[in-house]
Amino acid sequence: MILRQILRLSSLFRSAVSVQLRRNIGLSAVVFNKTKELDPVQKLFLDKIREYNTKSKQAGGPVDAGPEFQKEMNESLARLQRAYGEGDLTKFPEFKFE
Repeated sequence: MILRQILRLSSLFRSAVSVQLRRNIGLSAVVFNKTKELDPVQKLFLDKIREYNTKSKQAGGPVDAGPEFQKEMNESLARLQRAYGEGDLTKFPEFKFE
C-alpha cells in the first residue's frame, strides 16, 4: 500500500516536472529566436513593409495609385453617401455614450 502511494506520487512528480521543463524549453526558444538574426526572407518582407509605410506617409495615401483608382474611389464614396446619408465616410465614426 505504501509502495503504491510512493509510485503514484513519483508519477505525479514526474509529470509536473515534465510540464515545467516543456514550458521552460518553449519559453527559452522564444527568447532565443528574438535575439537571433531574422531569416533573410523575413528580413526582406519586413523591409518591404517598412518601405511601403514610408512611401504611403509621403504620398498621403495609397502608393502608386493612378487616376483610375482615384476615380473608382470617388464613385464608391458617392454611392455609399447616397445609400447611407451624410457624413465623412473616410473617417472612423465617433461614438458618444451618455
